[in-house]
Formats: sequence, C-alpha cells, structure tokens
Amino acid sequence: MSSDGFSGTIFRGRRRGVLIALSSPSGAGKTTLSKRLLSQNPDVVLSISCTTRKPRPGEINGQDYDFISVEEFKKRIDDGYFFEWAEVFGRYYGTPKTPVMEAIDEGRDVIFDIDWQGAQIIADQAPEDTVRIFILPPSLALLEDRLRKRGQDSDEVIRDRMNRAKDEISHWDEYDYVIVNDDFARALEKLNQALHAERLKRNRHPWLGEFVDALMEQ
Repeated sequence: MSSDGFSGTIFRGRRRGVLIALSSPSGAGKTTLSKRLLSQNPDVVLSISCTTRKPRPGEINGQDYDFISVEEFKKRIDDGYFFEWAEVFGRYYGTPKTPVMEAIDEGRDVIFDIDWQGAQIIADQAPEDTVRIFILPPSLALLEDRLRKRGQDSDEVIRDRMNRAKDEISHWDEYDYVIVNDDFARALEKLNQALHAERLKRNRHPWLGEFVDALMEQ
C-alpha cells in the first residue's frame, strides 16, 4: 500500500454522454457558440440535422446539415428515422435517432442547435440524458440589427423572425441553464461551465455503483 493510503489503480469506467439542447432566437449567437464549444471539446459532437431548406453561404452538406428534399424528409418520418422533427417557416428540420444514441453510449456529448419545441421533445424522450441551455440576446434591438446585417432575409422575413424570437424567448424558463450573450467570451465560458457541471453528475457515471461496492469490501 502506498504512503497515501491507496493501493493499486483506481478504475474509472466510461462516462455516459450528455445531450445538450441549445436554443435561442435566430441571431442570438447559439450557432457561433456551439461551433466554438465543439472546437474546444473533442468529446462533443454536433448532431447533424436534416433539413429541406436551401444551404446558406458557406454551409456544407453533411457537415452543417443534411440537405434533402421534402419528399425524402417525409419518407424518413414514416420510417421512424427521426429523434424529433418540426416544421419551421415552411421548412422541415429533424434529428436522426441512431447516431445520437450511439454517441452518448460511447461517452460523447451531442449538441443540438434546436428550437424550444425540439428541445422539449428531446428532453421528454431522454430526460436523464438531456440538459437544456437557452441563449438570450442582450436586447431585441440588437437581435434585429444582427439579422439585418446578415443580408440574407427580406424585411418581411425579418419581421416574422422577430415575432418568432419573442415566442422562443417566452419559453426561457423551461431550460436548465440560461445565458445572456452580451459578451461572446463570457457566454462561451458559461456554456463550458454548464457542460462540465453536467458531466460530473452521478447519473452520467454508471460505473460508480460497482466501484463503491468494491470500495466497501476493502
């Protein structure tokens, strides 16, 4: 036995992954935050959603989204392919089920860039595995300014997005963590802190029961 009272190697089994449902109104920064979180955490993977919308400039099929036709999307619904799916602004979005569950079984965390309805469905289907995090903008005026600076949407679409933003924000209190993105670096730090706190939860470590039993027999 060593001088510190321990003998041998302490066994630590595989951690179960976390499903991170990250939501915000459009333009509040969740996509940028999720990409930075991915770059800083090798155990975090992005859930690649399927969508029927057209790719935006710079988006890559199979990396940002799986861009498919409406007909193919509806076929996948009928086949039970999706963890969850929704129609937003006349376009379909859905999360494939199998790769998500395989990832968390392997100890990887899966991040979803998703609206409040999708987050609710994920939490309902996997309540022990899911953490919901909401990103708030510092003001609606700044949110609208960010949308206009994108230069991708008409005034009518921006009005629709602002109306939807208020609806999205109204669900903030359904989330486990809420972060105000008034400073990107600070918001990213808080996002990392929430993830690390969730990784430490007892239910993420199924090996602990066996470990404690062995500990008690010493």
